[in-house]
Order: sequence, then structure tokens, then C-alpha cells
Amino acid sequence: MGTRYDRDEAYIVGLCDQVLGETALTQHKFDWLLGDAGAGGRQAKLPVDAYWPGHQLVVEYRELQHDQPMPHFDKPDRLTVSGVHRGEQRALYDARRDTEIPAHGLRLVVIRPADLDADNRGRLRRNQEADLAELRKILARDSDEDRVADAFRTWLLAEGWTPIDPTDRWTDLEAVRGDERLICEAKGRTSEKGIDADIAYGQLLRRMTSQEPQIRYALIVPSSAVKAVERVPAHVRRMLRIDVYEVTDDDVVHQLLA
Repeated sequence: MGTRYDRDEAYIVGLCDQVLGETALTQHKFDWLLGDAGAGGRQAKLPVDAYWPGHQLVVEYRELQHDQPMPHFDKPDRLTVSGVHRGEQRALYDARRDTEIPAHGLRLVVIRPADLDADNRGRLRRNQEADLAELRKILARDSDEDRVADAFRTWLLAEGWTPIDPTDRWTDLEAVRGDERLICEAKGRTSEKGIDADIAYGQLLRRMTSQEPQIRYALIVPSSAVKAVERVPAHVRRMLRIDVYEVTDDDVVHQLLA
């Protein structure tokens, strides 16, 4: 039978799945995230609580023992392969995750009981409606461009697309579905909608290095920029294989008719 921590972690990951529209890989291990070497010199891979590859996102759920001494968890009379007791090793490995995960191009979000509806002992009350509302805020990005890109990534997953590492490092998003490939440029709210729309079209044009018909291009913008991107006539967008998508203020995606 799992511990309460395991159950709370699964509860949080399940709510995150709802917010992101993707099922997490739980206890996932990366080749580059390693623990300290044991007596035989072997370094075990450190698991992360949850990884959403389509969002390039890792979530760590850290209960109270991650932030304060707890002899029951820390086992201060026993040393680990790191030469310190379990509590110190936990802090060491948490710091390694905090450094290595962003260094490898992934977004890391750390969630603690105090971020959700929990009592003063760190036990979650499982108030699903309130916890979902908080998780939406926690998982949201700081910039509107990030918000637009994340909403579109969720839509892609729902439509059967698989986000992949972009061929061009400057591409915001790239995804495949069967033989199809979609190369995307995302823009957020801006005071210079027309200029930014023109720049976005130019960025897509520079990425049209292949004549393969199964490759299409997407310009993703918030509702406030729709009129600006529609200044390029629909027949021109069709010839260039550019599709335009609107992301509303409540993160609903609509494809504009061309």
C-alpha cells in the first residue's frame, strides 16, 4: 500500500494532467540526471515526480520533509552514498534537479502543500476545485507569448500531434502527425500588433527551406492580434501554406478560415 505522500503526489499529477491535456510520465528518469556514485562507482538515475514531454515540463511535489528536518524521514544515524544522512542527500538531490532540469531545456515547477489547500501539517484536504484553480495559476507562464504557446501545445496534443524539438533553434514550436509537419511561430499581446505580425510572417518565411508539401506553417496569436495578421490576404496565406490560429483570453484555440 502506498504512503500518503505517494497518494498526494498521484492526486496532484492527475490534476496537472487535466490542466495540461496530457498524461504525465511519472517517476521518469533522464540519462543526464544522476545521483552520487556508490561504492562500485555506479551512478543511479534520479527520478522526477512527473514529466510531460509535449509541454517540456517537469513537476516536483515536495512535502515538508524537503524543507525542514524530520528525523523519521532523514535517518540522521545512517549515511548514504553521498556521505551524508538522507535529509542532507534529499536537499542535495533537490538542488541538482533545480539546476540540471532547466539546464537541459526543460521547465521545472516545484509544488508544495502550502501552494494548495492543506492543513498546517502539510496534508492535502483534496479540495479539487480549489486545487485545480491554484494549479492553473502555478503552471501558467509569466509572459503572454508563453501562455499562447502553451495553450497551442495543449491543443496540438488533443488533435493528435506530437511536439518535437524544433529543427531550427529559433522556432517556437514544431510538431508531427503521421507524415505531416507543422512549424509554428507564436506571439503574445503587444502594443505593436501590426509590426509584430509582420515580423512573425517574416520569421516563418525564413524557415521555408523545404518544398515538401506535407510541411505547413502556423502563426499563433492572441485574439487582440487577429485583425493584424489578417492583413495578409487569405489567398496569399494559402499559397505559402501558412495557417493562422487564434488563442482566446481563456486559452481556447480557433483556426482562422483561409
